[in-house]
Amino acid sequence: MRFPAIVLALIPAATLFADPLTQSDRDRALSELQTSRKQFLEAIAGLSPAQWTYKAGPNRWSIAEVAEHIIAAEDYIGSLVTKQIMGSPADPAKAEQRKPGITKMDEGFLANLRDRSQKANAPGEIVPKGIYKTPSDAAVAFQAARDKTLNYVLTTHDALREHFATPFPGFEMDGVQSLLMIAGHNERHVLQMQEVKQSPGYPGLIDDRNIKRGGFSSK
Repeated sequence: MRFPAIVLALIPAATLFADPLTQSDRDRALSELQTSRKQFLEAIAGLSPAQWTYKAGPNRWSIAEVAEHIIAAEDYIGSLVTKQIMGSPADPAKAEQRKPGITKMDEGFLANLRDRSQKANAPGEIVPKGIYKTPSDAAVAFQAARDKTLNYVLTTHDALREHFATPFPGFEMDGVQSLLMIAGHNERHVLQMQEVKQSPGYPGLIDDRNIKRGGFSSK
């Protein structure tokens, strides 16, 4: 994953390549975060007001609400890294024990996050409240939140693989996996946006209701 030269120039090489976080773990987190950022921004680009607020059902989220949830979750999950996981005692022995299967574990974790067949209720702190009135408002807020996450990944000296927490029953997560969770959660809900767009009643760029009212010509 390439970054602008000016960004790299501002970060000392010793920081970018510092142990105890391996460069492969750093690169993987950066790649997933960059890819999921692109997916989010593309998913909300060019949406009309009708498309932004359309709901496929009374208990379904609009794209605006999904976007707000993604943005709120960025700091919510990020605080899991900096407070809960990094606040726990380091356990290098456990990290070494997990090391042979860690790549498979990471992949399985991301696959489960992306699996939309498994539903979950969002914590109250990240349930949407109607904050972002336009896609551009959401894009600005998202970029700021994601830049904060990327800056942490680029500059951290934290031994992320050596600290653990169990924020969800049955899954013990290390610091790198919590960063992958930000990206995987992002991707999961971009898929939810695509589901909204595929709903039978989803409006086109020119809302059919306007055409029927005579506001536009259908010819």
